[in-house]
Amino acid sequence: MMNYLCFAAGGISEITQQFGLDWAHFIAQVLSFGIVAWLLHRFAYKPILRILEDRRQRIAESLANAEKIKQELAKTEAARQEVMKQASVQANTLIEEARAAAARVQEQESQKAIATAEQIIARAREAAAQDHARMLGELRREVGRLVVATTAKVAGKALTADDQQRLIDEANKELAA
Repeated sequence: MMNYLCFAAGGISEITQQFGLDWAHFIAQVLSFGIVAWLLHRFAYKPILRILEDRRQRIAESLANAEKIKQELAKTEAARQEVMKQASVQANTLIEEARAAAARVQEQESQKAIATAEQIIARAREAAAQDHARMLGELRREVGRLVVATTAKVAGKALTADDQQRLIDEANKELAA
């Protein structure tokens, strides 16, 4: 066993001389590498990993905000559909009431009843159109406000008045389509 250790030590010594290994330089290089690796880890890798984590969190927050905006837009669209449905029901009710009134009056006075019924129908349609226009205007303002608010949140900056007006106009064009 002792012979083996001596042979191994002699073999290692011979190999190191053959390859020109200088232990003092080798240890100095290992220490230098260790210092450089520690400095890189301390001052480069950790800050970069921290920046990447912050960015990942901001992206996750943006996606969550986008989902909330999508849900709010869906709610707004559902509310708009409900308002349109109610306006249609009211208009139909008014038209039906006008027709019923016209039929009763027609039995009493045929010519006078026709004129009165046409006036009632015209007023009912005009009132329905005004209600519809008013509700549609309110809906457009609300959707415009939501689009501007959500775009400002997603973009993370304050929008200028021109940007806000442009976004409102685009949202209104899409609603009209």
